[in-house]
Amino acid sequence: MTEFSPALPSTELCRPPLAQAVQFCRDLTRHHSKTFYLGSRLFSPPERAAVWAVYAACRAGDDIVDEAGSGDSGHELREWRGRIDAAFAGHPADDPISRALAWAVAHYPIPHSAFAELHEGLNMDLRGHEYHELDDLLLYCRRVAGVVGFMVAPISGYRGGAETLHYALQLGQAMQLTNVLRDVGEDLGRGRVYLPQSLLAEYGLSRAALERCRQGEPLGPGYRALMRHLGDLAREGYAEGRAGIPRLEGRGPLAVLTAARAYEGILDDLERAGYDNFGRRAYVSGRRKLLMLPQAWWELRTLDAAHG
Repeated sequence: MTEFSPALPSTELCRPPLAQAVQFCRDLTRHHSKTFYLGSRLFSPPERAAVWAVYAACRAGDDIVDEAGSGDSGHELREWRGRIDAAFAGHPADDPISRALAWAVAHYPIPHSAFAELHEGLNMDLRGHEYHELDDLLLYCRRVAGVVGFMVAPISGYRGGAETLHYALQLGQAMQLTNVLRDVGEDLGRGRVYLPQSLLAEYGLSRAALERCRQGEPLGPGYRALMRHLGDLAREGYAEGRAGIPRLEGRGPLAVLTAARAYEGILDDLERAGYDNFGRRAYVSGRRKLLMLPQAWWELRTLDAAHG
């Protein structure tokens, strides 16, 4: 039985100002995350419009946190949450993201609670939350990215109920953990350390050691071992999450699997660079992303056979 198999939205999607709002969200998605955008292009036109609206709404909150530097950031984040709530209530603010999100939540059963959890994750950043244990980091990954799986699955439609959402959560968490590993140096420059203190100590590291790496000190074996450990943890999440991909409807499986392969490709690049995430930013080239499309299609056939 299919829990969520949304009907095709109305032709209003092609009419201004909604069409302009969706275009704005599309451009924002493409600018900020070419990896996510690659997967989103594979959804059907109405589904991709909803996915872009969700991404843009999430990104708007993330930008408030990333640009935090004044005492008004908490107020701005509360205002962001208010715009989300208004969109869900069918009374969107007069901005393109709010208009697109209101359309998306009116046509797809996107859970309001997922945005509430995202808000908690963004507040962790705003408060300068310290990550003592691995569970603290995983909770953060769940709140700021894992819940995006809860938003996207109903857009695609899916079978399998809560178990499928668990797999979606694992994929989202793995993607965010990948982002954390890619951006260690960049985040340190913003005053943030997501690597758990207990793991830093276990591998003979400290925040001061990370600062020295940022200043150009060579990476030591302990740091590379920690990166390898967390990279393996992310790969476990990708592997577990893949089991839920065949349960998605329509074009969802290919779209999500392509995005997952692209994010995992960032881990591959980081490994090839000896886990140097201070002097360079791991990425997947446009050519490699294009090659991932037929690879994802072939892998999907294998997954379908294994879970069919």
